[in-house]
This record gives sequence, C-alpha cells and structure tokens, in this order.
Amino acid sequence: MRALDELARRRRVTRAEAARQAITEAAARERRRAGLAAEAAALIASPEYLAEAQEVAALMEQLRGPG
Repeated sequence: MRALDELARRRRVTRAEAARQAITEAAARERRRAGLAAEAAALIASPEYLAEAQEVAALMEQLRGPG
C-alpha cells in the first residue's frame, strides 16, 4: 500500500482516487497492447506485408555495405 500512498501524495488526490486512476491507466495500457498485438498478427498474416518487409530488409543490408 506504500505505492498507492505515494501515488496519491504525488498526484494530490485521495487514495481512492489514486486507485481509480491507476486502474483506468492500466486498462488503457492493456487495450493498447491488445490493439498492437492484433495489428501485428494481421501484418504477419499478410503476404504483401511480408514481401515488403523482406524487400526493405534486403535494401538495408545492401546499404550497410561490407564489414
């Protein structure tokens, strides 16, 4: 509970409000992560994307040069 007390003190809110804010922020992070995971899965399933990624990787390798 020390972390909650510290969060409430830094934000100048009650412990209950600090807990509500932390839960809301955690839920938002989870939604963003889930969205990114779904986007990554869709890209990996796309043959067009995979071909483009391979082209970019090959170009970068050429630009890197020897050594």
